[in-house]
Amino acid sequence: MKVLLIKDVKSLGKAGEIKEVKDGYGKNFLIGKGFAKNATDEVIAQWEEEKRLSAEAEAKEIADLTTLKEKLESLEVNIPKKLGDTGHLFGAVTKDDIAKALENDHGISIDKKHIEAKKAIKMTGVHDVDLKLGHGIHALLKINVIGE
Repeated sequence: MKVLLIKDVKSLGKAGEIKEVKDGYGKNFLIGKGFAKNATDEVIAQWEEEKRLSAEAEAKEIADLTTLKEKLESLEVNIPKKLGDTGHLFGAVTKDDIAKALENDHGISIDKKHIEAKKAIKMTGVHDVDLKLGHGIHALLKINVIGE
């Protein structure tokens, strides 16, 4: 019996492969547990269509993220913070501060989990912050910390 693997099966193969297996193993284990489907022409055509749509969606997402990266790298985000008597900031600029400033000033929503500062920002001036956008795409955002 021929089956189309939907999920990776350790000793058999990876998802998307068509394998020839014994009838009992195919029907009772692979199809029964949801690891495979019977490899008919319709099922194979549907699987290939899903793969094509998935690839198109991923390509569109990568193009959108690349556009966002270019936009982010051309921006400079101003973050006002209180200064102490010595001229240093009270506390540090947090990832949440950066995400809120980006949302409020430019309307770009970035999850604070994707913001990565190499070290804590505790001084006024311009600092670079790395933003992980997904699919291995990173953007370098300039942060201008202004003392109040």
